[in-house]
Amino acid sequence: MAFGRLERRQGAKPMSDINMTPLIDVMLVLVIIFMLTAPLMTSDLKLNLPKADAVATEAPPDSLTIALTAKGDVYLNDKLLSAGDLKAQVGVIGKQRPDTEVQLQADQAVAYGRVAELIGVLQKAGLNRIAFVTLPAPGAQ
Repeated sequence: MAFGRLERRQGAKPMSDINMTPLIDVMLVLVIIFMLTAPLMTSDLKLNLPKADAVATEAPPDSLTIALTAKGDVYLNDKLLSAGDLKAQVGVIGKQRPDTEVQLQADQAVAYGRVAELIGVLQKAGLNRIAFVTLPAPGAQ
């Protein structure tokens, strides 16, 4: 017992733990944002596809996407290629996997002759499974 002095109680010790709740909240918001924006980033090509009354089907796992723009540019899986490069790459794929399905997306403004030339290149490469991609017609199910 000390004379003239009162005992002092020790103050609270500083907290050294990190509060994880705000960090988890921010991460969940980022995950939701990525989940919403990922489907919108599938393709940057702006094609005016023809409309048809057909049932939409999913692409098989073994498929290529070839797009023909109104300007005449050819894209293989969203990658711009020249005519020679397209023949070379399609030829390699045709030799390795001849049962690969080609999903052909051609703009409405492309002449039929250009589409027929592209189909001829694909058939020479050994790719005979060609599917034409269209948009569903208004009112179609």
